[in-house]
Amino acid sequence: MVKIGIITGSTRDSRVNLQVSEWVKSIADERTDAEFELVDIKDYNLPKFNEPIPAIMSQDYQAEEAKVWSKKISELDGFIFVTPEYNRGITSGLKDAIDYLYVEWNNKAAGIVSYGSSLGVTAANDLRLILSVPKVATVGTHVGLSLFTDFQDMVKFNPAPFHQETVHKLLDDVIAWSTALKTIRA
Repeated sequence: MVKIGIITGSTRDSRVNLQVSEWVKSIADERTDAEFELVDIKDYNLPKFNEPIPAIMSQDYQAEEAKVWSKKISELDGFIFVTPEYNRGITSGLKDAIDYLYVEWNNKAAGIVSYGSSLGVTAANDLRLILSVPKVATVGTHVGLSLFTDFQDMVKFNPAPFHQETVHKLLDDVIAWSTALKTIRA
């Protein structure tokens, strides 16, 4: 059975990202075809990316936090990234979390749940491009949530019911691709 990490995309104290991530996890937990884990990047306390050697060249991480982060990502077969859209892109915290590693991401699958004033579409597209470098295969299904219709006063998450079906389709795709890519890593 594959292990899928639901990765938060924000570290702000006032974030709504955790609400969205927990909602995705609650839907995922209804399934029996994979294991799911909420991976909150805030819990890893990663400093701004400042490793002396890029991860693509060496896994000799200097920051202790990077070593713990490496172990967690290595344990997972696939990912659901939950990202807000800040200034038409992903957060610096999520970008740093991705940049710290390379091999640990290789040949794994990912799905994207995004939100923002325009459903987080630009952030999702940016994330697809960023993930292509460490060889993460992103599935086509995308869950886009609106700050105006899926949140109350932009602070309390209240998703429209029709999003559940799209989340299940996203999970179907990530599980299938993660299962297939696991054979490549073996």
